[in-house]
Amino acid sequence: MQRLGWTLRSALFFLWMVITVIPWATFVVLMSIFVRGTPLYWVCARWLATAIWGARIICGVRWRVQGMDNVPTAADARAAVLLASKHQSTWETFAYPMLMPHPLCYVFKRELLWIPFFGWAIGSLDMIHIDRSKRAQAWNKVAEQGKRYMSQGNWVIMFPEGTRAARGEQGVYKTGATRLAIGTGTPVVPIAVTSARCWPRKSFLLRPGVIDVSIGKPIPSEGREPDEMMREVETWIEAEMRRLDPEAYKA
Repeated sequence: MQRLGWTLRSALFFLWMVITVIPWATFVVLMSIFVRGTPLYWVCARWLATAIWGARIICGVRWRVQGMDNVPTAADARAAVLLASKHQSTWETFAYPMLMPHPLCYVFKRELLWIPFFGWAIGSLDMIHIDRSKRAQAWNKVAEQGKRYMSQGNWVIMFPEGTRAARGEQGVYKTGATRLAIGTGTPVVPIAVTSARCWPRKSFLLRPGVIDVSIGKPIPSEGREPDEMMREVETWIEAEMRRLDPEAYKA
């Protein structure tokens, strides 16, 4: 009976997202004809916040955040950081624009642009969509556009493992984030998030509970090597994951 309840609530949540995204995305696409940049971003971020609050009200998915003092405030318009986050779920990709005080520039696979309405809307934003089958070209695009967007006041966010990791598992941390940070002289802010506790990867079933988001202190990039710096990012994130969700790492 409990699983049936979760299934029905999850179905209602996804229906809520579909019903709200169609008019919202249509408005964004039309708005993009006249307005670009930060105003358009915050309109999209409001829908993501609506989705996250829908998960809370409908499915009981709550969250708590620690370490917000480790990122610049909205008043620090010229302060740039690069966010490097654990990636377990769709939840954090929706939640971070709601939580962070600056516009975020995601690096994501271009296939997301093909999703009706949602993909059309994010295609109107300053994001970096890459073809993962062409790795050299993909990195060149990340380096070129990442530098440009960060110079405009956006924060680039990357998931070093490249894809979602199952709860209690650890992927291979790639150095793209630290290479970009070193190339732009930008500190990296590591983030641990236990989203798979409530919304596992490759699952449409949401479970009630609390997702922890922990934001670490900025890691300076000056004088660093990408591999060595990424090992520090990885060490912090994985240690924090085990602190936040010890049950998932018992083995």
